Amino acid sequence: MKNLFGVLKHVKGYWNYALLNIASNILSVVFSLFSLTMAIPFLDLLFQADENKYSTILAKGLEPFSFSARSALDHLNYYFTGLIVSQGKVRALVMICILVVVIFFFKNLFRYLSLYFIAPLRNGIVKDMRNSIYKKTMELPLSYYSNERKGDIMSRMTTDVQEIEWSILTGLEMIFRDPLNIFLSLVMLMLMSPKLTLFVLVLLPVTAGLIGIIGKSLKRSSSKAKESLGTLFSILEETLSGLRIIKGFNAEKQQEGKFLNENNIYTRLMIRTYRKIDLSSPVSEFAGSVIMMVVMYFGGMIVMNPDESLKPSEFITYLIIFSQIIPPAKSITAAYYNVQRGMASVERINKILQAEVSIKEAENALSIQSFGTAIEYKDVSFAYNRGDEGHALKNISLKISKGKTIALVGQSGSGKTTMADMLPRFYDTTNGDILIDGVSIKKIKIKDLRNLMGVVTQESILFNDTVFNNIAFGMNKINEEDVVAAAKVANAHEFILQMPNGYQTNVGDRGGKMSGGQRQRLSIARAVLKNPPILILDEATSALDTESERLVQDALNKLMKNRTSVVIAHRLSTIQHADEIIVLQKGEIVERGTHQHLLQQNGTYKRLYDLQTFV
Repeated sequence: MKNLFGVLKHVKGYWNYALLNIASNILSVVFSLFSLTMAIPFLDLLFQADENKYSTILAKGLEPFSFSARSALDHLNYYFTGLIVSQGKVRALVMICILVVVIFFFKNLFRYLSLYFIAPLRNGIVKDMRNSIYKKTMELPLSYYSNERKGDIMSRMTTDVQEIEWSILTGLEMIFRDPLNIFLSLVMLMLMSPKLTLFVLVLLPVTAGLIGIIGKSLKRSSSKAKESLGTLFSILEETLSGLRIIKGFNAEKQQEGKFLNENNIYTRLMIRTYRKIDLSSPVSEFAGSVIMMVVMYFGGMIVMNPDESLKPSEFITYLIIFSQIIPPAKSITAAYYNVQRGMASVERINKILQAEVSIKEAENALSIQSFGTAIEYKDVSFAYNRGDEGHALKNISLKISKGKTIALVGQSGSGKTTMADMLPRFYDTTNGDILIDGVSIKKIKIKDLRNLMGVVTQESILFNDTVFNNIAFGMNKINEEDVVAAAKVANAHEFILQMPNGYQTNVGDRGGKMSGGQRQRLSIARAVLKNPPILILDEATSALDTESERLVQDALNKLMKNRTSVVIAHRLSTIQHADEIIVLQKGEIVERGTHQHLLQQNGTYKRLYDLQTFV
């Protein structure tokens, strides 16, 4: 129930629609009950064989109205009798038929209005949930995604949210409407025959218990199905991302087999889920019919007993009203099953919404607008999972003065990228601290900290948008002259002009319409336009051909001029002019110095350099 209340908290922004929906449902139920209760007594009088009874009813007059079924029926009998006597049976029948049609018109009008008002509430809640999930995905640290499948997260944001709309929110609409229908009907039945109604109420919990058992089983099956669907999304995402490798290694059958196997698992789970859902209607209908027959038996016994006050016409009315309880009872059963199925989706979504945001901004965080003197790593250690014995970084101490270029080199897995990622707080230190101008980066506003930095990675991250918007990404009120100037510095202006629409050309998904070198130069142009005092270059040329590398390296040299730079490089030829080279091995600094100094040491760096020179 706690998870259900988590969904309902989104209703607070739509109370006006909720209240209008409830009011419309109440009026719809009232008109429905009124149409049923007025027809039976009238027909009882209409087909009355004893004409003298009409005169007897009119001569008796009306007693003061009291809140009871007997008083209501007596008043209806009196008015209908007067109508028959004054207008005749045929004319009275026409008038009552018109009246019933009008009542049903208003019943269905308010039923439509209830749906009309619930539509913005349902879709508004779903919109808010999607917004909340997307916002949380932006807040969560990169470490969270290293333990999650992207396809599964996409599944939660799409199919699970949609499941909540069609299961829980549809069910909630029924839960608000149908219990009201049942309650008002039971009140009417209680007024008509308290003894018979109390007997009915004793039987209802038995049905509710059976439905509850099936509902819990349904929730378990639905949860497993959602997890399987998330795995399917992950396989599909991996397939689309790695299609070139799959085809290149003739692994289509292998990948297809993986997908088909998971799809079969998902299908079996969904068959099991739907069978349990489909069980709801037969169970509730059978239970309702049993109760109906019991009511008919005991009600008939009451009517045939001359000492009881329940008349045949009242018993017929009672049965008709009771029969109207069965459809909403079935709806509540279906709604309960839907809510149970949807709760599995709520739990999956809550795994994202309730995930801990480990990168938190300090209270009263400092605002900084510029970088003054130095960056300092003070005895920094880091483990991706706290409590791990193995650390990605161990006791790193390093000072980077303003304007200097520091290169990080080492074998794959030595901690180079991790060390750079800690500077903009993509990860936080496990032990030690990182300072900028003597202030811990944990005490600085995250937005201000990242405003000081520009990042160019090995994989060029471009978005399915225009060249202009990719270069100006994350910046507001940028004019075309500034974008063009940045592109020229990045050696990108010429190839952009050759594109069909120049700077307004769409680059495609992940920049798929351009070469690797062109994508990388757009990434550099983005960093140039941001004009940050600190640069992080993560193997920015390692995936390029010789000509593209020359153009990109030239652009990088322009970008790094008069800036503080942290450069991660596999190609040692690109960092020979760095002010200091830091050699990492298994998360520790094993050597440091200039290119010439490290060659003279004849150690790890010399061995790496000789290997690349030999190659």
